[in-house]
Amino acid sequence: MRIGFVDIQNFRKLKSCRVVFSEEKTVFVGANNSGKTSAMDALMAFLEKDRRKGISTKDFTLSNWKAINRIASDWMETEAGAELDLSIENWRPHMPVVDVWLEVKDSEVHYVSHIIPTLDWEGGMLGVRLILEPKKVEDLYKAYKVASDSAKKTCEAHTGNLQLWPKTMRDFLDKEMHKHFAVNAYILDPEKSSEESQQELIEGAEALGCDPFDGLIKIDIINAQRGFSDPGTEDGSSRDRRLSAQLGEYFKKHLNPSELPEASDLGVIEAIERAKEEFDSKLKESFKSSIGELEELNYPGFADPKIQISSEVDPLKSIQHDAAVQFNVQANAGEGGDLSFSLPEKYNGLGYQNLISMIFNLIRFRDEWMRVGKVGRKAEGEDKFIEPLHVVLVEEPEAHLHAQVQQVFIKKAYDVLRAHADLGKNKSFLTQLVISTHSSHIAHETDFVSLRYFKRTPATCGGEVPCAEVVNLSTVFGTDDTTLKFATRYLKTTHCDLFFADAAILIEGPAERMLVPHFISEHFPNLDRCYISLLEIGGSHAHRLKPLIETLGLLTLVITDLDSLWKRDVLDEEAGETKTKTSKILPEKGKGYITGNDTIKSWTPEKADLDEVLGASDEDKVKDGYVRAAYPSELKLQYAEDAEEVTVIPYTFEDALALGNLTFFRGKADTKGLMKKMGDAVSKPTVSEACADMFEALSKNSKKAEMALELLYTSDPKELRPPQYIAEGLKWLEEKLVNHGADYIVPENTETTGGDNE
Repeated sequence: MRIGFVDIQNFRKLKSCRVVFSEEKTVFVGANNSGKTSAMDALMAFLEKDRRKGISTKDFTLSNWKAINRIASDWMETEAGAELDLSIENWRPHMPVVDVWLEVKDSEVHYVSHIIPTLDWEGGMLGVRLILEPKKVEDLYKAYKVASDSAKKTCEAHTGNLQLWPKTMRDFLDKEMHKHFAVNAYILDPEKSSEESQQELIEGAEALGCDPFDGLIKIDIINAQRGFSDPGTEDGSSRDRRLSAQLGEYFKKHLNPSELPEASDLGVIEAIERAKEEFDSKLKESFKSSIGELEELNYPGFADPKIQISSEVDPLKSIQHDAAVQFNVQANAGEGGDLSFSLPEKYNGLGYQNLISMIFNLIRFRDEWMRVGKVGRKAEGEDKFIEPLHVVLVEEPEAHLHAQVQQVFIKKAYDVLRAHADLGKNKSFLTQLVISTHSSHIAHETDFVSLRYFKRTPATCGGEVPCAEVVNLSTVFGTDDTTLKFATRYLKTTHCDLFFADAAILIEGPAERMLVPHFISEHFPNLDRCYISLLEIGGSHAHRLKPLIETLGLLTLVITDLDSLWKRDVLDEEAGETKTKTSKILPEKGKGYITGNDTIKSWTPEKADLDEVLGASDEDKVKDGYVRAAYPSELKLQYAEDAEEVTVIPYTFEDALALGNLTFFRGKADTKGLMKKMGDAVSKPTVSEACADMFEALSKNSKKAEMALELLYTSDPKELRPPQYIAEGLKWLEEKLVNHGADYIVPENTETTGGDNE
């Protein structure tokens, strides 16, 4: 048994989304404010029944309050004697909902008998809806009417503009929600599990009278550690993460010899009693003279009790103090090493303390599930199964861990949860680990099949809020295994933060990689404030990320080269036949040249003829509104003083940079390598000579990265202007991000405020 997927509706910015679970690990990724935390909190709040009381009005999708307030105002406007609409169906479309769909084998029917909808079910999908809804609409109406009428009556007696609680149903529920609302569970129709939209409950559907997942799913949670006040972190950040404290908790539940002692505990209990007797005897002897002095004061008297000193030897307290756990700094110290070379755990690095703490949490979760030690003895008298499914929810583990150990955690966490004789590869008991993260270190250690990307969907009309769509990255490349392998290997190599960025810039080579960030910081301050992922990827490969970029819907600028080619038929005299020869060529219009750049040909602007590529408008270079190509195009400049403007076409980034900064490069005669060649070229009498010399220099396996390093070493990047095509692309990206940052469209006379965005 495992969770196949969950549908979340009306929970914060998750208006309606489906999260498909992987068999083992499911990792939520996405930019800030994309909905990852909303999804984790929804799972925690609805699956863990003890947390359902923590659901508040701030967890409702903000745009739903207009309809909810309308229900209440309709009640108040209904004339006396008229029939009130107290149907619960009016409420359900606006209530927070989590549908849990389980994949269940027919051999597991004994676990799920209470949620099987018909006797015809023979295994497969089973669905349960958990919905926050009014306990009894009539009682809610009465309570709201009393409060509203009382406020209205009081205000009428007052001459000012005072408004008393409750002004709206939202205002009323801010205080009274849990008196009138509860999470109810309903069985769903398995025949409709494959439908994309969430199914509607039949009218008059009856709620289950029990927790549907009691005995089915064991839920364990590690919350993110936050430095600020945060509701709902009681199982995470507030828990003592010291190993000594956790060992003590584990000892108390699983190992304490005083709890339900068995044969293996008798030796320990006997040793404790013997130690207590010997210590008591020593205490009695040591305090004999002191107590004798007290007795000389005629106390205790004849009727007073005698003073006796008795010790308590508690093994639990002996491992909970600060120095109970020691780290031996001697290499190969072995067991029982010299403690003079040991330090208490608080002197160990914080990152490793937290890693040890989190891993031990996972060990504790697993052993409680498998009822290891005394937990199993206590459960012997209970008529309860071990739950067939263990779901562990970990929120942003990077909040606890240094970068160096985040990868260790994601590699080892699932294996730790399965490290038990009855688990491992055994399918009778399954574990699903769900992690939300904003760490590229964790994401790059996770296979695409486990990644779920939360994509921000902006509001499109008044009164709506931005929502989130969840993308299952396991299917992003379809059956194209070659592209999948390339993308996976590339992202792992670069520690890519693509999944967390506001926008991406794909760049051609190392020179652009070093200089584009300086162009952004000096010339595009609004862009510099955004979270941009810069990926260095050659023009011949950038298009291979096209399926991923388009699936993510990520705002992307592709800075690439023109790669002009001359393709012609040439007679091969030796073979006696005509062959097609293709060679690099300095770009010119009207020559029948083509581009060899796969990004330009197959992504945007999807043109191969060089004249068409150079003639493409700004609109032609944009694909689907969020991907734009920036490549060298016609550039007008005044090459010589007092000369007329001329039009040139740069071949690549380096010559475009030189042509856009003529004075700067002409002053670099004392440099070396490609930098000197570019400076010498732009010092030639004519622009055509300059372009020809630069093309020749760039065609001879020139060290472009070395030129960029020389620029950074010898000059202040502030002196450089970005090439025209890059400046145009960055300006487009900046304008897009400014508009993209609008969180929601506010209509006039909006009544609602508040609500969480994440």
